[in-house]
Amino acid sequence: MATSQSETDSKVSPVKRAWWKECSVYQIYPSSFKDSNGDGTGDIPGVIEKLDYIARPGVDIVWLCPVYQSPQIDMGYDISDYKETHEPYGTMDDVNRLIAGLHQRGLKFLMDLVVNHTSDQVIQDNQVAASAYRDWYIWRSPTYDRNGNRCPPNNWKSYFGGSAWEYHAASGEYYLHLFAVEQPDLNWKNPSVRQAVYDIMRFWLDKGVDGFRRALHPWI
Repeated sequence: MATSQSETDSKVSPVKRAWWKECSVYQIYPSSFKDSNGDGTGDIPGVIEKLDYIARPGVDIVWLCPVYQSPQIDMGYDISDYKETHEPYGTMDDVNRLIAGLHQRGLKFLMDLVVNHTSDQVIQDNQVAASAYRDWYIWRSPTYDRNGNRCPPNNWKSYFGGSAWEYHAASGEYYLHLFAVEQPDLNWKNPSVRQAVYDIMRFWLDKGVDGFRRALHPWI
């Protein structure tokens, strides 16, 4: 017996897209998106005000660039505390309201996960040489030229220009920074670093974040 096309179509299960790789993403730089309080800087409440606009047809995921606590040397990609928000952007309660508002509109929420490096605020601590966090970063001893002048460990260059090594007088060694001087690279060979990243991810997943865009992945 012949089967019509309509009968065949009715028996085929609809394709379920893998949201994390097949859906459309709307990227937001918080500082320039929407200023809710007139201080000249975009913020999380400003994003919340525009959720109905964002949730127009075709948008499946909102990817929010870093809103973590940061000295803002590199637009928030120099993070000093992964479990706090940058105060001018808003509070943790604002983040919770944003997540709830996105989910109410059927949208997924991605955060930037910047774990190639951190802010240099730990490195600036004069006690870092004796700190448990010292091995979270990559250190090397100086080299010296024929005249006895101190030099970086090798000729590696930062993507931001100059040497990829910065001298730390308190410890007498150099730390690696593939990007800004204020962004020391994390030592991913250290199990404590990896565990700390897992803890950060769990912290945000427990708040309702759907996933992460892992920034600078090739350099880890």
